[in-house]
Amino acid sequence: MTDTTAPASILPVVVRLKLSLLRNGLRQSGGRRAAYVASAVVALLIAALQLVALIALRGDASAVSVVVLLAAVLGLGWAVMPLFFPSGDETLDPTRLVMLPLRPRPLVQALLAASLVGIGPVFTLLLLLGSVIAVAHGPAAYVTAVAAVALALLICVALARAVAAANIRLLTSRKGRDLAVLSGLVIAVGAQLVNFGVQHLGSSGLSRLDPVAEVVRWVPPATAVGAVDSVSRGSYGLAVAQLVLSVAALAALILLWSRSLTKLMTAPDGSTIQSAEPAAKDRASAGGLSRLLPSGRTGTVMERSLRYVWRDPKTKAAWVTSLAIGLIVPVFNALQGTGSVYFACFAAGMLGIQMYNQFGQDTSAFWMVAMTISTTRDAYVELRARALALLVITLPYAALVTVLTTALLGDWQRLPEVLGLSFALLGAMLATGAWTSARFPYSIPQGSHKNVAPGQAGLAWISIFGGMISAALLCAPVIALTIWANVSADGDTWSWLLLPVGAAYGTAITYAGLRLAAPGTARRLPEILAAVSKG
Repeated sequence: MTDTTAPASILPVVVRLKLSLLRNGLRQSGGRRAAYVASAVVALLIAALQLVALIALRGDASAVSVVVLLAAVLGLGWAVMPLFFPSGDETLDPTRLVMLPLRPRPLVQALLAASLVGIGPVFTLLLLLGSVIAVAHGPAAYVTAVAAVALALLICVALARAVAAANIRLLTSRKGRDLAVLSGLVIAVGAQLVNFGVQHLGSSGLSRLDPVAEVVRWVPPATAVGAVDSVSRGSYGLAVAQLVLSVAALAALILLWSRSLTKLMTAPDGSTIQSAEPAAKDRASAGGLSRLLPSGRTGTVMERSLRYVWRDPKTKAAWVTSLAIGLIVPVFNALQGTGSVYFACFAAGMLGIQMYNQFGQDTSAFWMVAMTISTTRDAYVELRARALALLVITLPYAALVTVLTTALLGDWQRLPEVLGLSFALLGAMLATGAWTSARFPYSIPQGSHKNVAPGQAGLAWISIFGGMISAALLCAPVIALTIWANVSADGDTWSWLLLPVGAAYGTAITYAGLRLAAPGTARRLPEILAAVSKG
C-alpha cells in the first residue's frame, strides 16, 4: 500500500532552529547578551530615526533620488556583509546541513524564511518602509508599496544567501577569514567617502543625486522602490517593468542559491587536499624573498617578520588599519580643502606603532626566539632586524603619502621639511617601540577578537601611549627646526636642509634606541616570555 502522506515542511523547523541558535548564543554569557541587546537597541533607534527622516522627505522633489539610492546601498550592504563577516550568522553556512537528507528547493525556502529573523532584516524593513512612504501618493501607489517592500527585502536576503553559498568554501578557510581584515579598511574608506559626499551635497543640494538615481532605479532592489514612484506619477507601464525586473532578479538569485546548495551537497570538498604545486610555489616564493634580504640572522628575522604581516590575521589586521588610516587622514583632508601638508606625518606615526610590543606578536612561539638570544649582541641584532623589516614598508609608504598630500595641496615648497619630520618621527617611534617592547611586553590572544590578554590592559596603555608621548618629545629638536623654518624671514632658504637633518636624526635616534633596548631584552627574557605567553 502506497503512503500518500505529504512530507512535512521543514520551514518551521529551520525557523525554530534559527531562534534556538540565537537564544542559546545569548545564554552563553551575560556580556554577550548585553552586547546583543545594546546593538539591537542602537540599530533599531537608528532605523527609527531614518524612518522619520524619510517620511519627512515626502513631497520633496529629490525624495525619489534619495530613496532609490538608499535601496541600492542596502542591497550592496547585504551583498558584501557575508564576505566580511562570514561568522556573523551560523545559518549562513550551508555545509552544516550537507549530511541531512534535504532537497535544495525546500531548503532554500526554509533558509529564506529563517533569514528574515534578526536585527538586520528588521533594520532593512524599517528603511524600506520609510522609502516607499516618502514616494507613495494615491491608493494604487500604496498597494504597490506593499509588494515593493516585500520584493526589496527578499532580494536583499536572497542576495546575501546566494553570495554566502557561492563562496562558503572560501569564507570558511584561513584565507577567507583573512578577507574579514579588509572590513575595517572598507568601513574606514566608506565613512570618509560618505562624509565627503555629504559635505558636497550640503553645499550643492540633493538635486545632484538625480542623474545617478535615474540609472540606479533600474538596478534591483532599487527597481522595487522606483516602481512605487512610477505608479505615483501615473507611469503604470514603467512600474510594471520595474516590478517584473525585481521579480526576475529575485528568481535569478534563488536559482543561483539553489544551484550553489546542490553543488555543496553533492560535490566533494577538496579544500583540505594537499597539493604539491602550491607547496612548490611557497618554496619558490620563500627562496625569492630570502634572496632580497641580507644573509645571516638579520635576513632570517626580517623574513619572519614580513611573513607575520602577510599570514598572521592579527598582525595583518593591524597593518591594514594603519596603512588605511595613514592614507585616509591626510588625503581626504586635502581633498576637502581643510588639510595641511603636515598631516602626511600621520602615515609615519600610524606605521611606527607597529614597532610596539614586538615580542607580543610572537605570542607563545617567542620561546623559540628566546632560545637564540644569549647575549646583548644577539638581542640587538634581533631588534635591528625587526626594525629593518618594518622600514621596508614604512619608509616608501610614508614618502608616497607625503608626496601625494603635497601634490593635492600644491605646497611643494614644504615637501623636504615634511619628509624630514616624517623620517624623524618614524625613527623616534622605532626607538621607543624597541625599548617598550622589552620593558612592557603583553600577550595578544589569537583565539578571540581581543588584542590584549585579560589583566594586561595597563601594560598595553603604558607601552603604546607612553611610547608615543616619548617619541613626540624625542622629535622636539626637528619640530623646533621646522617651526623656525616657517617663522624665520630666511627660513625658506634653508628649509630643504630639514630633509637630510630629519633622516639623519631619525637614523641616529633609532640606533640609540636599539642599543638601549638590547641589554634589557637579553636580561629580561624570562619575564618577556611569561608576559607574551599569557592567555
